[in-house]
Amino acid sequence: MIFYREDVIKLTIPIMMEQLFVALMGMINTMMAGHIGKEAVSAIGMIDSINNIFIAFFSALAVGGTVVVAQYIGQGNIKQANEATKQALYSSIAISFIITIMMAIFRKTLIGFLFGSAENSVIQDGYSYLGITLITYPLITIDLVSNGILRGAGDSKTPMKISIFMNILNVLFSWTFINGITIGGKTYIKSMGVVGAALGIATARVIGAIIIMIVLLRGSRIIQLKKLRTYKINKQLLHSIFGVGIPASIESILFNGGKLIMQVFIVDMGTINMAANTVTNSICNFFNIPGNAFAISATALVGRYMGKKDEKEAGKCLSYVTKMSIVLLSIVGILSLLFSRQLASLYTNNENIINITVNILKVNAVAMLYWPLSFVLPAGLKGAGDAKYTMVTSIIGMWVFRISLGYILGITLGMGLIGIFLGMYTDWLVRGVLYVLRFKSGKWKMHSVIK
Repeated sequence: MIFYREDVIKLTIPIMMEQLFVALMGMINTMMAGHIGKEAVSAIGMIDSINNIFIAFFSALAVGGTVVVAQYIGQGNIKQANEATKQALYSSIAISFIITIMMAIFRKTLIGFLFGSAENSVIQDGYSYLGITLITYPLITIDLVSNGILRGAGDSKTPMKISIFMNILNVLFSWTFINGITIGGKTYIKSMGVVGAALGIATARVIGAIIIMIVLLRGSRIIQLKKLRTYKINKQLLHSIFGVGIPASIESILFNGGKLIMQVFIVDMGTINMAANTVTNSICNFFNIPGNAFAISATALVGRYMGKKDEKEAGKCLSYVTKMSIVLLSIVGILSLLFSRQLASLYTNNENIINITVNILKVNAVAMLYWPLSFVLPAGLKGAGDAKYTMVTSIIGMWVFRISLGYILGITLGMGLIGIFLGMYTDWLVRGVLYVLRFKSGKWKMHSVIK
């Protein structure tokens, strides 16, 4: 019998619900910022291009924990899975604290260097937004690593519930702090604009981190974080965790560093294009929910099958997950063609921003057909420990195609923001072809993550 289809559905549906809710809350936050003004949404988009580098980095570190825990669970070694949980969590938190301190010291210099050509009001809002959100980096790490570990153990419902609750709080707090509360002429909470948006996110992340730690300390169905106050470095486990996590993190830094360079190109195009880029990315994140859910599942499921030494079933599972994501994203792509203008209009009344967004979304609908080959397929390869190959191909795609071609089309040939996005879609296609070739070769099965 084929069991992987049941495993895919059981693990993916809660992740998809979680991703849907997170994306919806993110869209609402962006809409709220959009109605503060184009400067506010531009500042948030600008700073989030920095924040997203570190979020992606912490997420990549979490992949190492997910894979190791999943493979030990597949092997039936619960004791080592629990020890891997502590090693992954503590080491990642330590790294996030170092990054937070460095960012706090150099944040103004970094913003000035990257986005010095932006309007002064946008830069000032950016200083405020980054100054608050960077403090939450360790909290983000706790959330990402813990959720990854639980999914690696086959529990995707708990991360879903916590994430949904946290994002509801995010919207409530953000709305309150952005708009303030005035009753009967008396102001209880003053309107704080961009600062309010940052405080809303920070408050929700504090609560989310506390909840997920309580879950791990009490213990889930399989995983439990024991003896919180004692920690001894386990070199063998850390080698396994970072053997996957470090290549994934290097890939993430270089890949998202490339995205940051693209953001710098866009800043030079003016506030209208910056706002259109933020709106487009917010909508695309919503469209990519099924693909992101399958990518997360692919890492955990392939890791579990490889832990069982069932390479054949791992291959079948990864093929099935990729095909399912292609089907779902094709449907989403068609729907995006029909409703792109209506979605863009939810963010802003500015016709220039709406028109630019709609034109990009039309091209994006086509690119979504092969998005899974570029993201879902390599997520499964990482689950097998093939992180170095995905790292190299990701770097090639980003720096040779996305940046170079994006610059040529967007800047040199004057195509503007749509030229930047065309470079990105070419990157997806090239990497997708390379990942398909890797998958068919079978070389991705030749890695040993745990002993």
